[in-house]
Amino acid sequence: MTFDAIDIVKAPPSAAKLKAAARSAGVPTSKLFNTSGESYRAGNFKAKLETMTDADAFAALAADGKLIKRPLAIGDGFALVGFKEPDWAAKLS
Repeated sequence: MTFDAIDIVKAPPSAAKLKAAARSAGVPTSKLFNTSGESYRAGNFKAKLETMTDADAFAALAADGKLIKRPLAIGDGFALVGFKEPDWAAKLS
C-alpha cells in the first residue's frame, strides 16, 4: 500500500476532509481532538466541545493541526484516528 505522509501541523486537512474522516472512522467529532496537546489545553476545548457545533469543531481542527489526534490515516473509504494496532493491521495489511 502506498501513502503520502503529510505534516498535519504545517498543512492541516480541510474541515470537509476531517468531517469525511470522522464519518469513515465511525467516530464522533470529539474523537479527532488531541486531548493531550498544548493547543487543546490552551484553547480550553474540553469546555468548548460541550457546546461547540460540529461545523465549529471541524473549522477549529482545520485551523490548527496540533488539535488533531495523531496518527491520522485517511484512505479510500476509511480513516484511522489514533493508534490501535489491530485496527491499523486490519486496514493496512
